[in-house]
Amino acid sequence: MFERFADLSDKLDELEQKLADPHCMADQDGFRRLAQEHAQVSRMHQLYTNFCRLQSDLRENRELLKDESDEEMQSLVRAEIEQLTEQLADLEQEMRLALLPRNPNDEKNILLEIRAGTGGDEAALFVGDLYKMYCRYAESQSWRVEVMSSNPLGIGGGFKEIIVLISGEKVYSRLKYESGTHRVQRVPETEAQGRIHTSAVTVAVMPEAEDVEINIDPNELRYDIFRSSGSGGQSVNTTDSAVRITHLPTGLVVQCQDERSQHKNKAKGLKVLRSRLLALMEQKQHDRISADRKSQVGSGDRSERIRTYNFPQGRVTDHRINLTIYRLDSVMLGKLDDLIIPLISYYQSEALKNSGV
Repeated sequence: MFERFADLSDKLDELEQKLADPHCMADQDGFRRLAQEHAQVSRMHQLYTNFCRLQSDLRENRELLKDESDEEMQSLVRAEIEQLTEQLADLEQEMRLALLPRNPNDEKNILLEIRAGTGGDEAALFVGDLYKMYCRYAESQSWRVEVMSSNPLGIGGGFKEIIVLISGEKVYSRLKYESGTHRVQRVPETEAQGRIHTSAVTVAVMPEAEDVEINIDPNELRYDIFRSSGSGGQSVNTTDSAVRITHLPTGLVVQCQDERSQHKNKAKGLKVLRSRLLALMEQKQHDRISADRKSQVGSGDRSERIRTYNFPQGRVTDHRINLTIYRLDSVMLGKLDDLIIPLISYYQSEALKNSGV
């Protein structure tokens, strides 16, 4: 493993020379990719530098322990050796993780789709609750949220479907494990008997596709223009501003009506369509059973779930890693790191087992 870190200094010098080349700066996409690679190599080089320094300190302390006769000083040196040993073990684990193949999407913004599954209006209301939860988490991370498309329920702040663009630093790397069916168990406000209902919502996390990644032939698109519909407000049912885009080769359909401008709705629709096509392409590359987006999130049935939010008991359970926490209120307020960080650690550990690093 350490041999792969030893030559990073030369690689770092090479990247810095390329970044300083004026011709490189003229190509913005190429410059950005080089800058990202430079940041990755620089981080790995720093890890190796720190590791070598700690190893040197550990050797010096072990030599000092051999030569030191004072018991009090020996005790201090032993404590220092123990601390350095722990730091080296942590750093070695971090270096192993750094050697794992990078997901090229980790640095990207995401398109987050939340859709009501089984459960009727209660499922749609929970779509609204999850949307607020992710918005609060995004705010805590200094990310920006922009609604791309929505289909409001009309009551209680719920949505049959909502699609948002979340922009910021490493958004995909943090939220990529949120895809799947989220199950909610609670007593609806309309339930007179106080019975607990179970509903389901599907979440899909797709990396934002760049123009250079997905080249869409305009001749393969069909645009339908129609009047906005919804629970009310300006432009609703008054102007032909809503846009439906159909990608004829795949049958993917995107609909946007949130903006008053037909042009803006078309631009947002194309952005969503690109990300869906990128997700579809990646599914094919990974030999998934179906090219349909539903393979990412399941059918929305109650029995297919990655996570359960039980309101009567105030608990959240992530079924993939058998993690249960009794802080549902704080989770719904956007404090998701108690769920996200253990998930990331779990999948990193699994990747290390399979990598042989």
